Amino acid sequence: MPGIGPRTAQRLALHLLRQPEERVRSFADAMLAAKSQVGQCQKCFHLSADPICEICRNEGRDSEFLCVVADSRDLLALERTKEFKGLYHVLGGLISPMDGVGPEILNVSSLVKRVDADDVDEVILALTPSVEGDTTSLYLARLLKPFTKVSRIAYGLPVGGELEYADEVTLTRALEGRQTLG
Repeated sequence: MPGIGPRTAQRLALHLLRQPEERVRSFADAMLAAKSQVGQCQKCFHLSADPICEICRNEGRDSEFLCVVADSRDLLALERTKEFKGLYHVLGGLISPMDGVGPEILNVSSLVKRVDADDVDEVILALTPSVEGDTTSLYLARLLKPFTKVSRIAYGLPVGGELEYADEVTLTRALEGRQTLG
């Protein structure tokens, strides 16, 4: 499983093997139920057990702002900040020609239709600062600019990071994303 190293996987496996059979069966049933009951929101493509997810149903969200993310993990990370009050659109990945992932595989056409049909004032691209993220951001910016304002989250140094240990690309992006004080 992603994020689980060999030692942690071994500990988990040994823990499960020490459990009573009924408890392991209950765990397996819960995993199967989650797999069959959780799908994607028909509007934003976030994980949801309902046709429209809780975020899209929330009338308190600001529908003028649409944040585009690669996957639900990124959406959940942004939600943990409790700062973004708009809506989301989950692409389902990033453009990666080397991996055979083009825009037609992602939720790009539905994004363009959504921005065109809804009253979206700004699309905020919150994609990973990588070759794939940059490629996807440039592609989406070109597609969406005729419909609305397109921005991108700032990139730079993490809180507590030391300048001397940062790479050149990170420092360049930190300089480009600088803000005026006062």
